[in-house]
Amino acid sequence: MKVSEIIALQNEPACSHNKEEKSGCARPKPGATAGGCVFDGAQIALLPIADVAHIVHGPIGCAGSSWDNRGAASSGPALYRTGMTTDLTEQDVIMGRSEKRLLHAIKQAIDEFSPAAVFVYTTCVTAVIGDDVAAVCKAAENLWGVPVVPVDSAGFYGSKNLGNRIAGETMIKHVIGTREPEPARQIPGIRVHDVNLIGEYNIAGEFWNVAPLFDELGLRILGRLSGDARFRDVQCMHRAEVSMVVCAKALLNVARKLDEKWGVPFFEGSFYGIADTSQALRDIARRINDPDLTLRTEALIAREEARAHASLESWRERLRGKRVLLYTGGVKSWSIVSALQDLGMDVVATGTKKSTAEDKARIRELMGPDARMIDNGTASALLSVYKELHADILIAGGRNLYTALKARIPFLDINQEREFGYAGYIGMQELARQLALSMESPVWEAVRRPAPWANTKVIGLPLTAHEDSGAPDVRNGRTQESGVRYG
Repeated sequence: MKVSEIIALQNEPACSHNKEEKSGCARPKPGATAGGCVFDGAQIALLPIADVAHIVHGPIGCAGSSWDNRGAASSGPALYRTGMTTDLTEQDVIMGRSEKRLLHAIKQAIDEFSPAAVFVYTTCVTAVIGDDVAAVCKAAENLWGVPVVPVDSAGFYGSKNLGNRIAGETMIKHVIGTREPEPARQIPGIRVHDVNLIGEYNIAGEFWNVAPLFDELGLRILGRLSGDARFRDVQCMHRAEVSMVVCAKALLNVARKLDEKWGVPFFEGSFYGIADTSQALRDIARRINDPDLTLRTEALIAREEARAHASLESWRERLRGKRVLLYTGGVKSWSIVSALQDLGMDVVATGTKKSTAEDKARIRELMGPDARMIDNGTASALLSVYKELHADILIAGGRNLYTALKARIPFLDINQEREFGYAGYIGMQELARQLALSMESPVWEAVRRPAPWANTKVIGLPLTAHEDSGAPDVRNGRTQESGVRYG
């Protein structure tokens, strides 16, 4: 990828980084890819397309360290869970046979799995040695008649965020607009509308909490990037009436270009929390501008909110007033705040390491002008803030799990490794349940008590001054002789 193309992706016009005094995303710094490189970001964005064969063109380490890196669920094909790589060695590089290995890998994937398409991810090694991956992909497509898409995602290009955008740009260039959608199934008395979801990954199957609402309103999800997606759906995204960017600013370039090239308007929204879910449904209806859809949307929201509030009342009694330290990235730094406030909880601080200026503005809107924002996510810093603010639970990503366990404090995983879905009205009930189970678990009282052997005396160890005085030692209602081991 050319330097000019990378700079263009960093200067995303629809991103808040290009507003006011800022111009473009921060440039990569040495060591910046330690938190995820371009290759990692590209796979995160595209791997959930479930019926595609995803081939990593590079050494085995790249595939081994990134496979299944997001807990996206599929309602059908599971091909995306099969890790594929060309497994390049030093001999392949020295002998100049890496392109040949790639061609054979593509053929093997097509022969064995009959995928809807093949995505080939460039890595650092293959970019450095100058493999013409695009030419190999084009030749393979001509030979076997299956779409083969090159994803130029060398890790040294920059950060994971840039990798998301490169993945989106690849879809715009090679996939979106290459097929026309099939006619929608007609619903008596209801006009069906087509919508896109961008940046929705169906983590732990959580979008399935929301999908029935779309079906009831006559909203067909024409395409999505990329949770529970199919290649054919992505091809048709240019024919939607509106796109919703779901908590993923890194894919704003896709939404913007759908608007510029095909006239598909977009907005940003969230399905976390009762208020945000309702607002997202209202925004879709408003953008489509169908009066009947608007009326039905308001009726559905009234019904679902009443059900949700009724089912959450008992949980709110248990959670009200509990103090939360939230440490996560991007838009979850504010979208999860809204959900927690719906439950009557007090978010005492939130992380902002990957948040934009617009994200921080929303945090202040939700938590007040004096909102505590944390940029340092080290274990010692998090535990210091937790103790200082008298928090009751830490909500963060999986990498902070062992920090919480070692500190013996309640913890809830909110990032992509989690096993429970929290989106939509139903997801709020699951979120409340998991919060209560974590904080009320009897394990915390048990692990905070001194160990049974903490104050025991062992034969052969020096006696303390008190024990050497000959005074009897009375514990558990019994007198123990000095120097005698007891339990």
